Amino acid sequence: MNTRDDMIASIKRIIVPELRNRGFTGSFPHFRRIHDQVDLLTFQFDRNGGGFLIEIAKGEIDGFKTHWGKQIPASKLKAWDLHPDQRTRLKPIPGSGTDSWFRYDRSVSCDDIARDALHRINIAEPGAAANASRR
Repeated sequence: MNTRDDMIASIKRIIVPELRNRGFTGSFPHFRRIHDQVDLLTFQFDRNGGGFLIEIAKGEIDGFKTHWGKQIPASKLKAWDLHPDQRTRLKPIPGSGTDSWFRYDRSVSCDDIARDALHRINIAEPGAAANASRR
């Protein structure tokens, strides 16, 4: 059976290098790309184990001000800092609950799951894979 550590190793081997090629900085599980806006991507694991999803969001270049007045600069911004209605959850199959998350607690290899997750990122960011391959 796959463990969370197995899944994280596959994400770091398959997805993170591609994010770096696309200009993302940060460290697992939070990544950002700053240009005319801040593209944010965060991996969120199921607290009960066995699954994860990816949250993506777009922030302002000036950062984000929390409702209690704290200013978070763009260079420190995380998808989780933004309001839930400003984030999109990437899942292998749209739906609710953790059954529709990327599940690594089943008999599928973590590398295959990471490739599927990268495919979902590519769908959410049209043209990204083609642009990265031209660099």
